[in-house]
Amino acid sequence: MLVCSLPDDPIPGERRLAWVSELAPRANVLHLADPMPQEPSESPDFWDIWRRAIRTKESRAISFVFASEPYGERLAYELGARFIPLDVRRELVPISGTMIRQDPIGHWEYLPECVRPYFVKRVCLVGPESAGKSTLATTLARRFATTYAWEHARPLLDLKGGKCDPEDIPLIARSQIAIEEAAARRANRVLFCDTNVLLTKIWSEVLFGMCPGWIEHEAATKRYDLALLLEPDIPWVDDSQRYFPDTERRRQFFDRCRRELDRVGQPYAIISGSFTEREAAAIEAVRQATGLNATAK
Repeated sequence: MLVCSLPDDPIPGERRLAWVSELAPRANVLHLADPMPQEPSESPDFWDIWRRAIRTKESRAISFVFASEPYGERLAYELGARFIPLDVRRELVPISGTMIRQDPIGHWEYLPECVRPYFVKRVCLVGPESAGKSTLATTLARRFATTYAWEHARPLLDLKGGKCDPEDIPLIARSQIAIEEAAARRANRVLFCDTNVLLTKIWSEVLFGMCPGWIEHEAATKRYDLALLLEPDIPWVDDSQRYFPDTERRRQFFDRCRRELDRVGQPYAIISGSFTEREAAAIEAVRQATGLNATAK
């Protein structure tokens, strides 16, 4: 199986190679990344160039060429193989790769699970403790008929009576990244993240006065379609993992989150008010940022 790519492709060839390798684990998936003419009109030696390039990648005899495009017949001839057309008229699967690339969100049902994290819209929730992030994340996931990436720090630290130590920070960050990527495969067009690595960085600095460099880098480079910054204007609820019951400290944490979002250039919307008001404001902010509408009740 041959994956062909150009240096200026909108989706990097290495990523497409990984997708195809996962989708066809028993196939010998090869990557042709050399600059190649895309149409016979681009070069009088078009077919010679392609034949030599393919032979360089695969020296064994090629028996069949499977393709959903008419060019497969000529390519098979050049390789001394038999052409096997696959739904050339798009009757079995009524869509083309071009249509999917033009509107991946609109054709979500045709995207394989391993491809969806690349296109899914991502919304993260940030803010001080006891600001309703988990409640809002689950509500938004239900309203948009999708899933959410839950916060891993809480069950992890529950095993320690709620105590967080410096050595917990890298584990929390890695776990949160892994949970988000796993949830992105199951998401329906949009993924809501209860927390993110930027918030892990802030907590590490607040609690320990430092943060591992790789987490700082991840926090500075990770981008979401939208961040929802929650105001600490609802009652503080005590539990074994919360530190700042006083309004001033919660406000300071909120201001720190806002400065960090501004620093890394992350688009965000401030969410405040009652739970009903927060839900309505968040849904509208997500709609504006992603073009998606809430449907679930």
